Amino acid sequence: MRKTIIRYNYFKLFLTSLLVGMLATMIADSLKRITGYFQENIFHKVEQLPWLFIILPSVGITIIYFLRKYAFRKKQNKGIKEIYKTIETRNDNLPLFKIPSHYINGFLTVIFGGSTGIEVSTVVATATVGAVAHKKGKIAFAYKTELICAGVAAGVATLFGSPLAGLLFAMEVIARKVNKPILVSCISATFVSWLYMYKMNSGSIFHFVVSGWKGNAIPYFILLSILAGLLAVYFTKSVIFIKERFARIDNNFLRVNIGAILVGLSIFFLPQLYGDSYHGISELIQQAQQNKPTFSFTLILIAIILIKPLVASLTLGAGGDGGVFAPSIVTGAVLGMLVAYTCNHLFGLHLIILNFALVGAASMLSAAIHAPLTALFLACSLVPGGYIIFIPILTGSFIAKYTAQFLCSYNVYTYKESKPAKVLKA
Repeated sequence: MRKTIIRYNYFKLFLTSLLVGMLATMIADSLKRITGYFQENIFHKVEQLPWLFIILPSVGITIIYFLRKYAFRKKQNKGIKEIYKTIETRNDNLPLFKIPSHYINGFLTVIFGGSTGIEVSTVVATATVGAVAHKKGKIAFAYKTELICAGVAAGVATLFGSPLAGLLFAMEVIARKVNKPILVSCISATFVSWLYMYKMNSGSIFHFVVSGWKGNAIPYFILLSILAGLLAVYFTKSVIFIKERFARIDNNFLRVNIGAILVGLSIFFLPQLYGDSYHGISELIQQAQQNKPTFSFTLILIAIILIKPLVASLTLGAGGDGGVFAPSIVTGAVLGMLVAYTCNHLFGLHLIILNFALVGAASMLSAAIHAPLTALFLACSLVPGGYIIFIPILTGSFIAKYTAQFLCSYNVYTYKESKPAKVLKA
């Protein structure tokens, strides 16, 4: 009798996870597509009048402020930590309004230039799908976490075209454990996501192709990974520091516009910082692959590495919706380009720029969210043939994570291993 009940509950979990996966996939894919479309079109139109870059983030974040005040009744979005609170508290739940709230606010933040991404907005919105399904479907309390993870897994899988990245993110970052029910729910949801992506012919985010790598590049991959761990510390401390300072500003007008205008000024001088900055990565890789070195290009790479974490922090502090996911990928990729570009022209090496960009992206993300396996499979899915450099990315992800963790042990890094939400809550 007991085994029959268990099988029945697993069957209900499986069916509900399929439904959650389908809804989460549609939410993630639609947000990804419309955000990408509007971000690209607005950016190219504003390029003709660059001074508009200064005010666009203010427009977006001001709209978000009034939506929160009137449409969502002053209910704040607190990012990933909302999910942790829901999982840890029996009677707490993610209310249905979190789906349109994060969906709309994430969209508005990015298309108007807020220097973050839609990843965290998608994660919370899709987690809410799972939480609502748990509540409405009257699934046993034990499966609340599983259904939340199912939504998150499908959402992340859809954003990056990698079911493995979605599955691992749900287990490494959200559940922070692995058991049979979680595997059933997440595999079911990511299967739906994979099937959808297959039918829709969803491609990689970047269209460069990895051709291979050489063993003599390993020391430089290790150097890059250590630098990425250090950079993640700088990024995380910036987010925490700036958000705390902005929280002390009582005047809503000042809080929104000080941060947004500073972001706009940064974009005016460095258009690559606009929105999620994925558009800028392709251009930078193409320029870095050219043989002729220029001092100005090196300065641009350094400026992006140092300023991207700050403008992302300012975006969040001013009230934008998002997190450290996209900024970590972008900053790490640019760091990788800088390392390879500098070594090539200073020491006459022939390091492959694209390989270092991918290892840098994975290393930075791994150190920022303490999820090396998620970072590994996500980075491999960013370009066609990414799995060719599986070993360098794997090595970089773990070295960067433990570099940041080492700094944490000396109280340099205000991050607790047991609570990844400290990093990702934005």
